[in-house]
Amino acid sequence: MSNDVNRAADETRESVEEAEQQEFPREEESGPRENEPGPDDASPDERGADEEGLTEETGESSTPESEVEKWKDVAVRSRAELENFRKRMAREKSDAILYANRSLLEQLLPIIDNFEMGLKAAENSEGSSSMILQGMGMVRKQLEDFLSDQGVEVIESDGIPFNPNVHEAIKQEPSEEVPEGVVLYTIRRGYRLKERILRAANVVVSAGPAENSEEPA
Repeated sequence: MSNDVNRAADETRESVEEAEQQEFPREEESGPRENEPGPDDASPDERGADEEGLTEETGESSTPESEVEKWKDVAVRSRAELENFRKRMAREKSDAILYANRSLLEQLLPIIDNFEMGLKAAENSEGSSSMILQGMGMVRKQLEDFLSDQGVEVIESDGIPFNPNVHEAIKQEPSEEVPEGVVLYTIRRGYRLKERILRAANVVVSAGPAENSEEPA
């Protein structure tokens, strides 16, 4: 019976040793071999070839000179963009100051139109010597001076060629004296603020001489 106990003990001990060897392998088996070259043991030529191949794959050069040139180009572009931004902001600020009263002036123009219609009516009914007409004339002069101080100008129209940029044709009329395409008269005056149109002038354009519908015998 003692032999059986000893045999069982030996088998248990051998099983434990095998388990320990599987869980904790020997250092010489898990570690690198002495004669096996590692990544740091490559020759300079091999490392250079690997780096050159990596550079060719990426298509970029990693030399210090190329990096300097790249960042110089980035700095120049950024500087140009900043300068353009500053110019644009200065131009927008200047335009905002010049045309700040545009909306107010556009609302004032119909009032001026009605005032001029009243002035013509007073002139036809009262005559040029009327005190009312003289007072309204003074008010008209003040309005004209105010518009001039604000940079507003009247758009020329009568007797000049029709310009679609500043004129709005209401209709055409035949004329024996005025050539075709020339403004005959103005129905409503147009105004310009600096270089911008506040309102186009409403005009009647000449259609040239009237065609004779009678055929010669």
